[in-house]
Amino acid sequence: MYDEFIRRIDEKSFAKYIDHTLLKPQMTINDVKKAIEHYRKYGFATLVLSPYYIDVVRKLGVANVKLCSVVGFPLGSVSTSVKVFEAKELLEKGVCEIDMVMNITAFKSRNYSYVVNDIKSVVDVAKSYNAIVKVIIETGLLTDEEKVKAVELIINAGADYVKTSTGFIAGGATVHDVRLLKEASQGRIKVKAAGGIRHAYDAIAMILAGADRIGTSTGVQIIEEYYLLRRNVIKE
Repeated sequence: MYDEFIRRIDEKSFAKYIDHTLLKPQMTINDVKKAIEHYRKYGFATLVLSPYYIDVVRKLGVANVKLCSVVGFPLGSVSTSVKVFEAKELLEKGVCEIDMVMNITAFKSRNYSYVVNDIKSVVDVAKSYNAIVKVIIETGLLTDEEKVKAVELIINAGADYVKTSTGFIAGGATVHDVRLLKEASQGRIKVKAAGGIRHAYDAIAMILAGADRIGTSTGVQIIEEYYLLRRNVIKE
């Protein structure tokens, strides 16, 4: 199964699955500069940076980099007005994709109308900039039934993706969760797997389970492993 995927998907196409991510608080400007070089070298889908580094990159005059950043990160519990403000500011600075955290507290309290409005408020702003919104539900905190319910709310709010995890709390992506989210979405939204995906085989497993995008801080390692895998498989 893996070999068939590797033969079919070339390195450039594989890189387009990956959101190359630098959200750890200890990341420095030199780390960001290297990440920009890696983004250009490998052709990742986006470069995901904290709002602070979006400002820094903008001041550096960096062009031709598809930027993604985060809203309500990492707990999702800030007010809707704050999330809207964060999103608008990022979009005005050139971000074209937003990864926002669902209000997990409201969701766990079954205040579903609040959750939908919270997401929709960000989506409405993003749409005015032709930007994509991915909604992080933190699957490690939810039951399977809750994961399916979250997908329905995200669809109702008009977002583009459901995303498994921040990678900061409650574990990361699992094949089970990606498959569950994909089945629940029924093609109405896409799925992003994130958290704990560190190797090429991890990423392939998530894609085969239904992930349309992979979020990882080890994008370089993953793509370089994939280059080796593809060379070895094609030789056979």
